Parts: sequence; structure tokens; C-alpha cells
Amino acid sequence: MSDRRRHLTLLAFILAALAGVALLAVPGSPVHRKPTLGLDLQGGLEVVLKANPPKGHKLTADDLSRSIDIMRNRIDKLGVSEPEIRKQGSDQIVIQLAGVHDPASAAKLIGKTAVLEFYDFEADLTGPSVSNGLTKVPVATGSLFNLLSASQTRALADKGKPAQWYLFNPQKVVKAGPLPTKEALLKTELVQRPKSKGGLGKHIPKSWTILTVPQNTVVVSCESGSGNCISTQQPTTPEVFYLLKHHDAADFPTNPIPEMTGGELKLSGTRADIDPQTNAPVVLMQFTGKGKKIFHEITKREAQRGSLACAGNNDPAAVQRCAQHFAIVLDRQIQSVPYIDFRRNPDGIPGDNGAQIDMGGGSLGDAKKLALVLQTGALPVTFTTAERTDVSATLGKDSLNQAKKAALVGLLVVALFLLLLYRFLGLVAVIGLAIYAAFLYAAILLFHVTLTLPGFAGLILTIGVAADANVVVFERIKEEVRAGKSVRAAIAAGYSKGFHTILDANVVTAITALVLFAVATAQVKGFALMLLIGTVISLITAVAATRAMLGLLAGFSWFNKPRFMGAHGQQTAKWLQIDFMRRRYWWFALSGIVLALGAGALGLRGLNLGIDFKGGTQLSFKTAASHTTGDIRSVLSAEGYPDAVIQGRGASTNSGYRSFQVRTKVLTDAKQHAITTRLDDRFQTSATGATKVSSSFGRQIAKSAIVAILFSLFLVVLYIAIRFDLKFAVPVIAAMLHDVLICIGIYALVGREVTSSTVAAILTVLGYSIYDTIIIFDRIRENIPLMRRSSFATITNVSLWETIRRSLATSFITLLPVGALFLFGGATLKDFAFALIVGIGSGAYSSIFIAAPLLTIWKEREPEFARRKDVTVTKAGLEAEFERAEEAAAEAPAPELAPVATVDGSDGAAATAQAKRERRRQRRRARPHGRAR
Repeated sequence: MSDRRRHLTLLAFILAALAGVALLAVPGSPVHRKPTLGLDLQGGLEVVLKANPPKGHKLTADDLSRSIDIMRNRIDKLGVSEPEIRKQGSDQIVIQLAGVHDPASAAKLIGKTAVLEFYDFEADLTGPSVSNGLTKVPVATGSLFNLLSASQTRALADKGKPAQWYLFNPQKVVKAGPLPTKEALLKTELVQRPKSKGGLGKHIPKSWTILTVPQNTVVVSCESGSGNCISTQQPTTPEVFYLLKHHDAADFPTNPIPEMTGGELKLSGTRADIDPQTNAPVVLMQFTGKGKKIFHEITKREAQRGSLACAGNNDPAAVQRCAQHFAIVLDRQIQSVPYIDFRRNPDGIPGDNGAQIDMGGGSLGDAKKLALVLQTGALPVTFTTAERTDVSATLGKDSLNQAKKAALVGLLVVALFLLLLYRFLGLVAVIGLAIYAAFLYAAILLFHVTLTLPGFAGLILTIGVAADANVVVFERIKEEVRAGKSVRAAIAAGYSKGFHTILDANVVTAITALVLFAVATAQVKGFALMLLIGTVISLITAVAATRAMLGLLAGFSWFNKPRFMGAHGQQTAKWLQIDFMRRRYWWFALSGIVLALGAGALGLRGLNLGIDFKGGTQLSFKTAASHTTGDIRSVLSAEGYPDAVIQGRGASTNSGYRSFQVRTKVLTDAKQHAITTRLDDRFQTSATGATKVSSSFGRQIAKSAIVAILFSLFLVVLYIAIRFDLKFAVPVIAAMLHDVLICIGIYALVGREVTSSTVAAILTVLGYSIYDTIIIFDRIRENIPLMRRSSFATITNVSLWETIRRSLATSFITLLPVGALFLFGGATLKDFAFALIVGIGSGAYSSIFIAAPLLTIWKEREPEFARRKDVTVTKAGLEAEFERAEEAAAEAPAPELAPVATVDGSDGAAATAQAKRERRRQRRRARPHGRAR
């Protein structure tokens, strides 16, 4: 009765949780949330950043590559999932973001140059920004125009070549600049663009003004409300400006200004925090060894100047009035100006404890953003936003509809397969999968998971994992029923034995997902997060939801029928009782042939890398009327580019666009002309342009993914060594490498395009291969103490016979939705589905034909198993071994052999004894035939 009450309580909790899921999903509810879709599913924001190298510096490809790595690092820390970043042309970087709530803020933060400078403030001020008295006092100017047009500034500008150029309109507002030369200023779009389109034409009106920044100086700004704008008079404008000396370290090695830069900052020691004295947010910074020394020298000079200015007056008001300041400037904007208290620090401040930036009334979020920019380092060049626009999904609406159709068909076929294979147990499994799907959807909403195609790879794998958890338990239940147990006892034994198997497999899969999520970058994180969430939820539903349902049903007499749950007949079909270990070298040879063919194709032809890895050509054009991305794709498909990435740009009208960009492999001039002509004939295109774009799957992503995989393999080996034996770990790793190499080799053989989605598919293969192998190894570990006289080859064969139905069923279940995606998905999804089909098939093969034989070869070298190796096991001997194993298992204190109360109230101990006898009879009937060796 207590068991029934426990199951009812558990189901009540599950129903309450499902009600909560419904509230999250139903529009109009107070807690309703919508899933966040990635660029490939819903489109997003596109920002085009143009590089502006400093004067005298020639922009290089390395500058853009480093900038891309820094920007990607910032985006990852922002929590924006699955960004796409690539070079465009010779001086532009294109960033596409999905799920960004504040596009303007994100774009500004990503493109922030992050040039950090530390000035001896009063000493470095010049021109109109400092008073002319004996004691230098800062003077803030309310507008940039007034600062640059002041007589002191003009006097400095006449002494050398200007550092920067600005263009002001009659209202004294900056319209262009700062730019390093006048020629660059005159080449801006504002000046070059015809007047009819809002430009000035080639001539600047006399009412407009060109002003310059003097040589060896810079302009820094300060927000008046920040409390950092020191001046002899209180600023009245929102922003004020100062002119500071700027002596480049290359030209003035003994007296550089600024005295310190971000190069003297420890990036790892920079973080946002709360000041314990003021409870205000701050950014804490730590200096390098060189930085500590410079900081101490600067603050020592400032303390001495402050003491001299006060002439012995040490009251607090005088100290604050005379104190000198240390200015922290980021991207030429003052962030903080702490003063040096010469009474407390007459010899300056040691740099051991670093420094802090006061946020001046800003929030903790502002402090975190500033710390993020400092942590990721400075961009090598400055960037300006050349364009910002909305873009459509890369998959297109037609591909999304095809994917939905494929997913629906796949899930229906999975449900039908479970019903046919497991009868009523299959119905319970389908209900369990429905609960799993609801909980997974809730997790996606609650954790703000960005759904993308790589994320769906993890989702597909977890569907297989969730179904497999039920398959493992149900096969165990059927074994116990065939052995003569009552349904209630069989269910208890099935879950008791199956739980540890499921736990081991899920923990290993979760380790892989967790490491990938922690170490890898965004494109891999989407896959890892979906896999991690799905694995945890599948474990909960398998051991809780279905257990509670079966526990309640087991008390009814109509449920106690083996045929009712597909448990009648022999457990393993005779045609599956193959001597796997005797033929192990045949399996190795077969894999060797496939690997050799793949290696040959890889060496001769290489991989057909897509635009994600090699870059390509981008075509931009406008059409006379609105069209869908599917219309454009039909033309590209006819020209031989069905996998081209097609996006509409700007606002849409009834899912149609008038501006498009198409990215595909590098096009020859002839092919480019043919495509543009075809597009023009059909859509009357205009403003057609072509540019070269780089890969979006950069070196940083590849490096972080490899590091994550290697570290996860180390943790997997460690876990298996603890839970099993170190010798069990090596075959698991070998099987994983086998599957990856098989996938790569087959891709090289058939010439299919490799995209970033293919990487996600290969990661899926890794997860699946581990899971399947652990299930088999768990049964081998269980049979070793039961079969004390058998050779290890016999133990492995028997273990494979006992688990092969599960392996085949799980592989088939996982392949069903993937096969539907391959058959019904569009051109953009077929390569992705193909990789999954190859990987899942290879994973199932390697678990049985590679990992298990490798384990056998290794274990047979142990003295204990070496003595048994040459013993030929006959059918009678094998049956006797099974009989002894059964007797040992019957005498062992196991949960499934405890006395149970029968439905009719008869003695439980008698029922248990009868169950033991019936179990032995059933096992003898279902005994595998043939010799084990």
C-alpha cells in the first residue's frame, strides 16, 4: 500500500509539473514564454563593422582575424547563442546575432575598441583644458567644436601635422570623423554620396567646418553625470571634453603618454564587484609586474605635487582641493579619476593591490559590461558601424516547414515502433516520451536556450537516449517475466538492475556535454546544452514517470500476462546468436577497409568544405517585387548550389523581401555572371554586388571544440576506470575515434559538403557511441561474477546476445526521426541528416563489433581469463554454467528475489520459491544454442 501511495504521489507531482509547463506554453498566461530561435530558424540582427586603422598603420588580415576572435569572445560572454561572425571584403566584419534584446547596446559593446589608458591627469592636460596658473587645474569644455576651435588648440595645431580630422555642420555637430587624414574625411559616404540621396556631393559648403586635433594630442570625453568630470567650473552639457598630450611609446620611449596602457593589465584579474565601503558597483583591476612599478611611480609624483600645492595645509578640504588625479580612460572616454591622498600615501600607492574603476552611479550590469570589455582585450584597430539591418532565417521558411514535417513523421513512427515491439509497455514508453518532451520544452523556455540546427542535433540524440532508457528497463522486465516472476516482481527487478546501467550511460554522456558547454564556443554550446538538459530529463522520466505508471498497473490481474507486454517466446532470436568473438578479426578487417577507403579519399580529394570553413562569395541584390527565400533558392538550385545560404534583408512583406544576400562557395567570374543573369531574368534585380566573405567557423571555435573533446575524453576514461576498470575505458575511446574517422572518411568518399552542422552531427555521434558502448559493457561487468568458469569471449558473446535486441531497437528508434529528416527535409537539411545516419549506424556497429572485441582481446591477457581462453565450451557445458550462475544469483540477496505478496493473498515466500523454479525452466528454454567459441 505504501508503494502505491508513493507512486500516486510521484504522479501527482508530475501532473502538477505538466500543468506548469502548460502555463509556460499557453499564450495569454501570466508566465507565458516563447522559445528563442537562432539565426538559422528565425533570423536576427546583422551589423557590418568597418575597420579604421590608425594613422601610419596598414590594415592586415591578421588584424581582422584577431578582431573576430575578440568579438566572438565578447559575444559568448554576453550569453548570445550561435552568432555568425565573418570577414567581408578587405576591411569589414559582419556579425549576425539572434535573441538579442538590445541590439544597439550589443552592437556597441561588441565593436568597442577597448583601448585602456592611464593618464597622470593634471600633468598630461594641455591647451584650453588646463589653467595657466602655478597650480594646474583641469578645465572642461562643453562641446568638441569649442575645444578644437579654441585659440590654444589652433596654436598647437599649427606646429605639426594634425593627428585627426573632423567635419562639423552649421549646428556644430560632428558629421564625419575622427579620421586620420583629410583625404579619408573627404572620401566618407556623406561627402561622396550624391546630394539627392542625402549627401553633400563632392563639395563641402562654406557653412560647414573642418577642424583638426593637434599632433601628439588626443581628445577624451566625460559624461557629466558620472561625477568624473573635474573642472574649475561645473559642466552644464551632458558631455564635456579635454585635450590631453599623447606621446607614442615608439617615438618617446623614455616619456610615453599615457604613462600606462591596457598592456600592463592582467586580464584574468579584472572583474566586476561591489565596493564594501560604499556598496556601489566597481571594476577591480590587477597589474602586471611592470604595471605595478609604473603605477607606483605615477602615484608617487602625484602625491608629491599635491603636497607641494597645499604648502603644508593638511586639513581634509585642502587635501581634496590640492590632490592630483589618476585618470582611467577607455576608448578615449574617462571612466574614473581617483585622487591620490598625499597624507595617507606620501610615497604613492604600491600597485600590488591593483586599482578600481568607480561606476559613478552606474549599475552592476554596467560594471560587468565594462569588465567584459577589459577581460577580452583591446581590438587591434577601431571599428565604425557601416550598416545595421534585420536578416531572415538562413534555413528559410520552406526548410523549416520541411523540418517540422520530418520531425512529426519521425516521432509518430517511433511511437508506432514502440507499440509494436513492447505492446502495453510501449504505450507506457510513449506516454513517458510525451512527458519527456513537455519537460524538455519547459527547460528550453526556462533556461532561454537558443534553438538552432546544432541544438536540434542534441535534441534528436536525447530522444534516442530517452527512448533507450525505457528500452533497457523493459528488456530487463521481459527477462524477469520469462524467468517466471510475477509482473510486479519483474518490474521491481527490471528497474533495480536497469537503473545502474542507465545511470552509467547517462553520466558519461552528461560529462561529454558538460565539458563541451564549459569550454567550447557558441556554435558547439548549443549542441552541448541541449544534450545536457535532455540527458538529465530523460533520466528523470525513465526512472520516475514510467516507474510510477507501471508500479500502479502491476497490482491488477489483467496486467499480469507475459503476452500482454511482449514477453512471450525466446528472448534472443537464433539468427542473432552469432559467435561475435570468433569472427572479431572479420569485423576489424571490415572497419579497416572502410577506414582505408576513407583515408584514400581524404588524401586524394579532401573534404568538401562548405562556406562555414572556407569562406566564399556573397551576392547582394534587390528585386523589383517581394519574393521569398524559397524563390531565390530555386534559381540557385538550378545553377548547382542548393546549399547556398540565402537571407532576406530589411523589413518583410508577407514573408517576402526585396533585398537579399546569397552566400555560397567561391564563384568563378563565369559562374557568377551566369547566376546574376539568371536572377535578373526572373526577378529583375538591381544593385547587384559581389564580395568575398571568410569562414564563420574560425580557428578559435575549432581549437576550443578540440580542447573540450580531449578533456571530456579524459573525464570519461577516469569515470569508467572508477566505475568499471581502466581496461574498459580504452575500447570506449577507440570506438569513439573509429566512429569519427568513419564519418569523416565516408564524407570524403561521397563528397558531401561539410558545414558547421556537420560538426554538430559528429558530436552527436560521439555522445551516441559512448552511450551504446556503456550499455553493453555494463552487462559484461554484470556477467563476469556469474560466469566464473567461462572464457571472456563466452562472457562477451552471452552479454551481446542479451543486449543486442536493445542495441538494435535503440539504433532503429534513433534513426527513425533522422531518416524522416533525410527523406522529407529540404536540401539544407539533408547533409545534416546524412551525417547523423552515418554516425548512428557507425556507433551501433562499433559498440558491438569494435569495442566489445577489443575489450575481450585485452582482458584475455589477464592470468585469470588466459587460463580459460583455450577451453572449448560445449552446449551442455554452457547450459551448466548458466545453471550455476542462476543458482548463485538465486542465493544472492537481490531485490528481485525478496518475498512478495501475491494479488490473491497467498504466501509470498512460496510464490518466490515457485518463481525461482519457473525462472530456471524459462531460462533453459531460452538458452542460446551453439558453441561459444
